[in-house]
Amino acid sequence: MTAESSGPAASCAGVSKGFVTRTRDGARIKLRVSPGARSTSIAGTFGEDAIKLRVAAPPVKGRANAEAERYVAELLGVTASGVSVIRGSSARTKTVVVRGLEAEEVRGILTGRLS
Repeated sequence: MTAESSGPAASCAGVSKGFVTRTRDGARIKLRVSPGARSTSIAGTFGEDAIKLRVAAPPVKGRANAEAERYVAELLGVTASGVSVIRGSSARTKTVVVRGLEAEEVRGILTGRLS
């Protein structure tokens, strides 16, 4: 008798949630941040699950995180306090929460910038 895997890895293989997911009070965006760029800009997608974001700030004392939050807020038209890094503060892959916009609105704005 052989055992078949039915764990999370087997059942989720190949399933993409996308780079924007819905939350109770807004949306979450998964980012792949490259600090130290000449200017801050969206550089496309990172696979199917993240937006690649180049930031002009260095990865020192939270400067890259602050610049990513500022840029995303400006891009989406929300206040700076409406965007926060909630996961990955010391990693290149980050999750930010956006308050005040629905996930569909965020996805639409970001998708328009990727085209």
